Amino acid sequence: MLLAALISFGLGVLAIVSMFVIMLVSDLSPGIWLYLAAMLCPLGLLLGLVHALRSGRRAR
Repeated sequence: MLLAALISFGLGVLAIVSMFVIMLVSDLSPGIWLYLAAMLCPLGLLLGLVHALRSGRRAR
């Protein structure tokens, strides 16, 4: 689950950075697929949080 969280968070950050680059370089707006790919960032954060809570130590 940690690998899936890291990959999805990384792809989301990459999509956000590429949106800014596209806006700076051209006059066109980024495609809807790029906005949807940016939603992978919070999904990766959520998966990482779930992984941390599930793999943490239990209280005695």
